[in-house]
Amino acid sequence: MSGETIITIVGNLVDDPELRFTPAGAAVAKFRIASTPRIFDKTTNEWKDGDGLFLTCSVWRQAAENAAETLTRGMRVIVQGRLKQRTYEDREQVKRTVYEIDVEEVGVSLARASAKVTKNPAGGRQAAPPASGGWGDARPASSTAAAPPPAAPAAAAAGYSDEPPF
Repeated sequence: MSGETIITIVGNLVDDPELRFTPAGAAVAKFRIASTPRIFDKTTNEWKDGDGLFLTCSVWRQAAENAAETLTRGMRVIVQGRLKQRTYEDREQVKRTVYEIDVEEVGVSLARASAKVTKNPAGGRQAAPPASGGWGDARPASSTAAAPPPAAPAAAAAGYSDEPPF
């Protein structure tokens, strides 16, 4: 939407994502991320931690389920989404303002870790794989997914590939 503030933040998860479901059945996961800048202090000639930024993040639907299953406290993540400001009154009637992110994309940072990615079926549903086999499978649609792939020399001649298309 026009006029929304889209931000990308890199930081560490403060806690494990908390997965809940709306009355309509939509999944939502909430987690907090801390981003702390490193500042060079010229007087001591050392790097120091700056003031940390803590933001609450909400991610929805299949991404929420994936985040709850994958992410854990302490992981370094990259989050992109819409920055929202919300004002409310606490129990003592003091007006408070908080900033939150409605997450569009979230992933682990590979700067200091590795990850194994498992692709969800199309649409996020747990359905059977397509008959074509996906990932560049050039077998005719009439063959079944359970049929073994052709041998290597014939596979190259037929254009068959087990490799992802990138």
